[in-house]
Amino acid sequence: MPRRPALLPMPVGDTGNFEPAPGRPVRLRTRSLPADTHFDPHRHAWAQLAYCASGVLQVSAAGAEGGDEVTYIVPPSRAVWIAPGARHSVHVLERAEFRTLYLDDGVTPPGWAGCRVIVVSALLREAIEALDERGLDARRERLLVDLVLDELRRADAQPLGVPLPARGGDKRLRALCEAVLRAPGERANLAAWAADVGASERTMARLFQSELGTGYQQWRQQAVLAHALPMLAQGAPVGQVAAATGYASESAFSAMFKAAMGQPPRQFQPRKA
Repeated sequence: MPRRPALLPMPVGDTGNFEPAPGRPVRLRTRSLPADTHFDPHRHAWAQLAYCASGVLQVSAAGAEGGDEVTYIVPPSRAVWIAPGARHSVHVLERAEFRTLYLDDGVTPPGWAGCRVIVVSALLREAIEALDERGLDARRERLLVDLVLDELRRADAQPLGVPLPARGGDKRLRALCEAVLRAPGERANLAAWAADVGASERTMARLFQSELGTGYQQWRQQAVLAHALPMLAQGAPVGQVAAATGYASESAFSAMFKAAMGQPPRQFQPRKA
């Protein structure tokens, strides 16, 4: 029997003493969270950067105005920027050292209106860790906050989100997307997935374009990455991950992965002591 997730409901505004303000525009909250921890859907009036120093997160977020839901997979080298007011939930896929930055609206980088995945530089990672130092004085905190904000403005965005159809959209498309996310290697192509939900390949291809604004192959690549990253974080061999995601060879999977992530899949596996 599968483990029941640890449910951690988080009502609106339940951030303790971590609410940002113009005088302290960036607040850091650190938590050690076991696998299967789940934060119920909630929203904040300020922006948030969800990042883990170790472990893997799954963040699902909608637009600030209730736009379509997008699922993001967050390994330690990446972080999710969550726009103010965006409804979101968090599921810990692998035990995580969770770092949450809450940011006042006045320091939001220009043009960052929606949610996005960013690449976490080594300098940003170390600056976030330094903000958690005990006995941090106000001057050092200001310097570190300035450094964090500068690194955020310079950070590269990466298209790691997997968009899902709106709840009120076509049920066949929703069912197909959820099935691919669970096991992308289970069916060979869109025609096989479409038959599984009682539709034609042409119908489903049209629905991908009309409801998600993308083709099936482009969407599937994001789903493959979302499935592969937790497996790699668990230490699964690259060949096993390739087979589980429907690739005929490890080399083909590795080439796709490196082109999408900028690093080979082995970089996302646990480092041997």
